[in-house]
Amino acid sequence: MTTRREWLLGAAACGLLWNEAAAHGSFGPVQPALPAPGLSVQDMAGKSVALPSLLTGQVTAVQLMFTGCSATCPIQGAVFADAQARLAKEGAGLRLLSLSIDPLGDDLPAMRAWLAKFGAQSPRWAAALPKLKDVDPLLDFLRGRAPGTDRHTAQAFVFDRQARLVYRTEDMPQPEELVKLMQRVAVRV
Repeated sequence: MTTRREWLLGAAACGLLWNEAAAHGSFGPVQPALPAPGLSVQDMAGKSVALPSLLTGQVTAVQLMFTGCSATCPIQGAVFADAQARLAKEGAGLRLLSLSIDPLGDDLPAMRAWLAKFGAQSPRWAAALPKLKDVDPLLDFLRGRAPGTDRHTAQAFVFDRQARLVYRTEDMPQPEELVKLMQRVAVRV
C-alpha cells in the first residue's frame, strides 16, 4: 500500500520529468536556444533578406502558413490578429511574422491580401516567403511538420532579439498567452 507521502513524492517527480520532456519535445522552452537558420526569405517589399537579420533586434513570434489553406491557417491568422491588438498596447520590440510554406502557390500579392484580410499592421506584423529549397530545412529546424495536407503545425515559434528560437508553443496558442510569453522573453537579458 502506498502512503500519501510516497504518492505525493511520486507525483512531484513526474511533474519534474514532464517539464524536462516538454523542454525537449514538440513544445515548450528550447534549451539551449537555437540560432535561426541562415536561409533567405523574400520580404513584402520583394527584397531578399536573411532570416536571422529579419528576426534580429525584436522578440518575434513566427507562424507557418500558406494563403491557399482553408483549415488551420485562417484560425492562425485570427490568433495573430488578436495578438497584434494586444501588442498595440506594448512598446516597440515585439512583432509577429507569418512565414509561407508554399512558395509555389504564394506570391507577394497573395501574401499582402492574406495580411490585409486579418488587419495586419506593418511593422508590428510582417510576412515573408522562403525559397522552395528552404521550406523543408525550415520545417525541420522548427519541428514544424505535421501529417496531412497542411504539412505544418499550428504552433507559434518565439525568437529572442538575437534571432534564437527560445520557445515552441502548443498548437493554436491563446493570443493572450502568446503575448505574455513574448513579454517574458523580452525582459530576459
